[in-house]
Parts: sequence; C-alpha cells; structure tokens
Amino acid sequence: MDHGGHGMNMDLPPFTLGRGLEFSADPFFLIGCAVALALYGYGVVRLRRRGDGWPVNRVVLFVVGVLSIALVMCTRLNDYGMVMFSVHMVQHMVISMVSPILLLLGAPVTLALRALPVAGRGRTGPRELLLKLLHSRYMKVVTHPVFTIPLFIASLYGLYFTPLFDFLMESKTGHIAMMVHFLAVGLVFFWPIMGVDPGPHRPGYVMRMLELFAGMPFHAFFGIALMMASQPMVKAYENPPASLGIDALGDQSAAGGIAWAFSEIPSVLVLIALVFQWYRSDQRTAKRSDRAADRDGDQELKAYNAYLASLQARGQ
Repeated sequence: MDHGGHGMNMDLPPFTLGRGLEFSADPFFLIGCAVALALYGYGVVRLRRRGDGWPVNRVVLFVVGVLSIALVMCTRLNDYGMVMFSVHMVQHMVISMVSPILLLLGAPVTLALRALPVAGRGRTGPRELLLKLLHSRYMKVVTHPVFTIPLFIASLYGLYFTPLFDFLMESKTGHIAMMVHFLAVGLVFFWPIMGVDPGPHRPGYVMRMLELFAGMPFHAFFGIALMMASQPMVKAYENPPASLGIDALGDQSAAGGIAWAFSEIPSVLVLIALVFQWYRSDQRTAKRSDRAADRDGDQELKAYNAYLASLQARGQ
C-alpha cells in the first residue's frame, strides 16, 4: 500500500529509534549533502595549499550541520516521517532550527570568497557574482527582520494549518520542496542573527537577541496548540497505518511537545554563539585600540587628560 505517491510501503513496523536510524537515503538530499561536503572540503584544501589557514572548529561545525540533514533525510526517519506526525516534526525542527545554525557557524560564504579566484580585470567570475549577490537589494530584503520573522512564523502556521501541507505531502517532489523550504527559512532567519558570513543586514548584538526572541515564542505557541487540540489538525496524519500501533491524537500531541521543546534548543545555541561573538568583537576592538595607542604614543589619552586639565583651570 503506497502513501501519497512516494511508492513507500505504509506497513511499517512500530517505530523504534533503531529502526528510525536505519539507512534509507533520499537521493536528492544524499547527493546534496555529498556535494556540500565536497565543495567545502575543496575550499579548505585550496586555502591550505596556498598557505592560508581555516579554523578547524568551522570545519567541524559545517560537517556536523550537513550530517544532521543526512540524519533526518537519509535514514528511515524520513520514511516514518511520512506517516507519523511526531517523527516528521523531529525532521522539521532539526532541518530548520539545528542544521542552519551549524552550517552558518561553518562560514561557507566566507570560505567561498577566500577560496574562489579573483577574475581578471573587466571579467566576472563566480567570486564576483557571489559578491554582487551579497550586496544586492534582494539580499537586503530577505535578511531584514521585517521579512525573516513573518516568514519564520508563516512557515509554521501558514503551512500546517492550511491545505498546503496535505498538498505537498501527496508527492515526493512536494515533500522534498517542503524540506528544502524549511532549511532555507532557517538559514535566512538565523544568518543575520548569528551567522559568521558577511551579510547586508547585521545589527548590533542586543538587536540580534531581540530578533531571536521575537521569533522563538511562536514555535512554542505552535507546539502548545498541537498538544491541546482535541482532534487531528493535519489531515495527512489523521489515519496512521494500523501496523504502527499509534493513535493519531496521541501522535499529534507528541509532535506538539517536540515543537515546543525544540524552541528552546536553538535559542540556547544561538545565545551561546552570540555571546562568544560579542566577546571576540570586543577583544578585537580592544586590540585595535592598543595598537593605535602604541603607534601614536597614546595621543587620545593625552588629549583627554589635557581637556580635563583645561576644565580644572577654568574652574579655579
């Protein structure tokens, strides 16, 4: 018995973590993850061959980010996610709220800008196209909180509480498009807040924290709405296969609990990253000030002391 055009057997045995983690690759995501790792690895090797360094922690974070996508899309979690709302919600939360954070901390755009060769005078190469995109009006719009926060919220309520979700679940292409959308929304939302890569919208650290907390509560509210519902709210999961031995309402409540709990995880991860970045920024500013003072004999401090002395002389 097939589900929604996927050609997947709906008679799955009851879910266990061991069964969920069995290899069952989605070709689109398997190839995508492999290409992402290959391109990133090529960039790191290219830098090191010319004598430039690249932080190991960024490599680790990016690789773990790609593997987190593979974990939910290239195992039987993806199969169970087609018939179990709770497993689908794990996929959604990981690919939209954990994977983007890890990928962004890997700074892939910065790596590309450093690794790609500069085109000759009057020519436009991949590096120049990437720079043009980063400085485009389009990027200014899609990374602005007026756009990112409503998009983040609409990806929950506008998808699950409308017929759009059921439509996408009817085909393999629709399901892939939905997961790609979740990943893209996560990247766009978290990039201006804690991304290492350069971007057109990069407010101060306090404003970044406000942007984070403006979006996160809606995930919690969404989870609570699912947990408190007295009937199935998503048609695609209202009749789970008998072989799973689950109740649709109980599975939906579990999905809501997962959505509610996951709203805390990225908040903690992003706050840690923001505090660290803030500290590093202050350290760099202090070092620049120290170097400037060493070069000019601390003229700024001398000028300030002279100003205080002049004020004191006037008062006498």
